[in-house]
Amino acid sequence: MKVVICGAGFIGNYVARAFAASNPGIQIVLASRQPKRHVDDLQDAHAHISSASADVTNASTLRPVFQDAHTVVSLVGILQGSPAKFEAVQWKGAQNVAQCAQEVGAKLVHLSAIGANPDSELVSPRTKGLGEKAVLEAAPTATVIRPSLVFGPGDSFFTRFATLARFFPVMPVIGSGMSKFQPVYVGDLAKLIEVCSRSKGDASIAKKVDGKILEAGGPEVFTFREILQLVFKYSGRWRPMVPIPLWAGYMQGALLEKLPESILTISRDQVRTPSIPLLSLG
Repeated sequence: MKVVICGAGFIGNYVARAFAASNPGIQIVLASRQPKRHVDDLQDAHAHISSASADVTNASTLRPVFQDAHTVVSLVGILQGSPAKFEAVQWKGAQNVAQCAQEVGAKLVHLSAIGANPDSELVSPRTKGLGEKAVLEAAPTATVIRPSLVFGPGDSFFTRFATLARFFPVMPVIGSGMSKFQPVYVGDLAKLIEVCSRSKGDASIAKKVDGKILEAGGPEVFTFREILQLVFKYSGRWRPMVPIPLWAGYMQGALLEKLPESILTISRDQVRTPSIPLLSLG
């Protein structure tokens, strides 16, 4: 069985391991613009793992990679960039993946995000929402998964704030810090993706997941401040939290989003995003 994972990275690593654990000897292809750097991280997985160069903004690079695939997992997304780049990757790119997966008859599992909304004023949720719509139109049996904040070893969110706590004497908090999150463990999310792929050949699973949008959150709800307190606890570095007015956050975002990406990078959309609770409906 061949599985193609588009967007090899933090989540892709765990997804590959979930497939390998359930399907010994499986062929897994990591497809991205720079896939080879992720293959070494999976040498201990019991699977045949290879890499392929592909770009979701160019459908012609996807078709040969998807050939003979049982499942295509679409994990591609960005955090920074111009509105045009968000549209190219999270909307049109998602559409390209869906169309190419449909052409080869592969089951598609598409990762979106809680808060995705094609009518949102924010570019990331809007393009995620438009991407969902395009995916289900192109591949009617696809499964769309909207995770809340994803955590686990190597994640960008918790690791980022742990690093900030290491280098700064205080932790800035834009706004009230009372927005609610429902973090989901990356291993659980990866297993959900693997189970959804079984709908191709299992009518009972297909009935539950094909053509559906599923929301994935963990068992507990935390405010942003409570999440930071957990970061401090497990990093062993306690820092006072200093509130930053939203207007100041917007100014910071307007400047930093134009600079090369770093641990301090934040966009104006990201400043506004914490005002949207990231809770699953289930």
